[in-house]
Amino acid sequence: MYTVEEFDENKTKVMSYILYKKRTEYEVRKKFVSTIEEDMLDDIIEYVKEAGYINDSEYVKKLFNEYMNLKSMSIREMKKKVYAKGVYVDYIEEYISENKEALEEYELESIKKIVDKKKRTMEPQKLMAYLLNRGFDPDIISKIKR
Repeated sequence: MYTVEEFDENKTKVMSYILYKKRTEYEVRKKFVSTIEEDMLDDIIEYVKEAGYINDSEYVKKLFNEYMNLKSMSIREMKKKVYAKGVYVDYIEEYISENKEALEEYELESIKKIVDKKKRTMEPQKLMAYLLNRGFDPDIISKIKR
């Protein structure tokens, strides 16, 4: 067991880490697993989740929106990057299913941007392979060719 002082001290460290930049539960666990005993870390994480400082579902929304605003990525590529943050697949799949139309529209626009940028320097077959390698949906790619 641990004292209230130890809990508060470690909670402050965790809160500083979270407030600097939004984090997932997985990222917090990974960062503090070697410095905070497991029971205390579980309690601290539960505390910050209840207080709303860690919310993996909201984190998924934020990350997808960030990627959509800053980059030209496929849904699959974004999904892979979000999953790498340690978010449960259920949260990712839920977000994708709830926002399927918007994500497909975004993916179509991303393909258009990439095609406009690369069509002068790449042959059509290589461009198609490039898009497929980036994880874009072949059905959506084919919409561009029409």
